[in-house]
Amino acid sequence: MRFERTELFKSDYQRLSKSEREKFRTAARAFNTASDRYVERKDPSSWPGSLRVKPVVNAPGIFEMTWSFSGPDGRATWEWATVIDTAGRRWPAVRWRRLGTHRIFREPQLS
Repeated sequence: MRFERTELFKSDYQRLSKSEREKFRTAARAFNTASDRYVERKDPSSWPGSLRVKPVVNAPGIFEMTWSFSGPDGRATWEWATVIDTAGRRWPAVRWRRLGTHRIFREPQLS
């Protein structure tokens, strides 16, 4: 799955500890595989239950993914996007918006 990262996401990532970054990267690999399946099938069951992918309340088009349940709680917000390659082809992508604990839900729509 192609992806983009907002500046806030990049800042959030830098604030994570080394252990938290590794937990996120592990979850992101599973998320990427599931994203590809979802795009192919348009089937919500493509998402592994362990990632708890769901819409963010009161933020249309924004979704959340859980990458850690404890030590500390780890969440990421994202949305569907489209990227255009150098040949002008359009591809589905994920735009990672925020990353961290529940605090990211205070302003999930900021980019």
